[in-house]
Amino acid sequence: MNFDFLSPVSDLVLAHNELLPVQALGRKLKIHSKQQGVPDLDGVQLAILGVLETRNDVNHIGEDFSLNEIRKSFYALFPGSWNTTIADLGDINKGESVEDTYFALKTTITILVQKGIIPIIIGGSQDLTYANYRAYDDIIPMVNIVNVDAKFDLGDSAKPIKNNSFVGKIILDQPFNLFNYSAIGYQTYFNSQEEIDLMERLYFDAYRLGEVSNDITVVEPIMRDANIVSIDLGAVKSSEVSLSQKMSPNGLDGKEVCAISRYAGISNKVTSFGLWEYKPSKDDEITSMLISQIIWYFIEGVNYRVKDDDFKDENNYQKFITLIEDQDLVFYKSVKTGRWWIEIPFLNEMNNKLKRHTLLPCMHQDYVDACNNIIPERWYKAFQKNCV
Repeated sequence: MNFDFLSPVSDLVLAHNELLPVQALGRKLKIHSKQQGVPDLDGVQLAILGVLETRNDVNHIGEDFSLNEIRKSFYALFPGSWNTTIADLGDINKGESVEDTYFALKTTITILVQKGIIPIIIGGSQDLTYANYRAYDDIIPMVNIVNVDAKFDLGDSAKPIKNNSFVGKIILDQPFNLFNYSAIGYQTYFNSQEEIDLMERLYFDAYRLGEVSNDITVVEPIMRDANIVSIDLGAVKSSEVSLSQKMSPNGLDGKEVCAISRYAGISNKVTSFGLWEYKPSKDDEITSMLISQIIWYFIEGVNYRVKDDDFKDENNYQKFITLIEDQDLVFYKSVKTGRWWIEIPFLNEMNNKLKRHTLLPCMHQDYVDACNNIIPERWYKAFQKNCV
């Protein structure tokens, strides 16, 4: 197993770990250490992976950072009643160039995902999501990305990649494997009208901060259709984080970002989860603890995954059909979990890359709307996207 790119968890953290109660999370992890090397990954379902790269941050001033404080906070938490085995693989250090770091991250994620292990990536700048996306080139034909962020990060894709323009690169760089991009918690005043219009034209999903805070459950069906989840810590309001992390007085609070993380974990499709834009400072305890709790809730979600999207057996679901403007809308409701899907019928005849997107996760409210002659917005966008 080629994990040459990984450096072990620091002895400082491991010494701290030895002082924790035996029930603590840190005592139950398989940890990459200098003494023991990379742990055996047989039976591992989740792997924590640090990436110490910030050179493509538009505000980069050459500072180095470590993830020691996050590990100390995370190791000290107690696990839920989980049945998953978790490894901490240590960190990917900065390469000679940023491209080297991208290559190391891409290679490592590809190996993990192919082994059925979900990487939980903690990193520097969010442009590393591009390397995360590229890791899927040889794994699945089309990828859905969900970005929890105050900004869309579309940027000017003609310029070199930065942490505020990586989504533009993902959209325009070959091979074109992006099927859908969803932004959760965006704040309008941080995004130019051109970017907002582009999101509309590409039929991507975008949920404003107010919409998400008003009803956090809107996030669940979006996560259920995601392969990659990328969380920018800048989406969290400044009162929840330490001094150097502060970005905006408005944003998600700690409870909301943890709920979003849990929804990501529960999704059967999510196979990689990234937390980006961590900026350590001297008063760092609160940010590292928040990140630890976000990771904790993601793992909690993974432990509660239920295979409820098997529609081959009629006993597994109920089917509902409504008629809107000469269009039959077909809904499925899982008997096991009560979760809803809507069929995208025009894909049935098309033998293309999008075959697996025939059923789109939705909410019960979408069915209620359809009964009242209102076309569900996500269904409409998926329909338009495939008419292009």
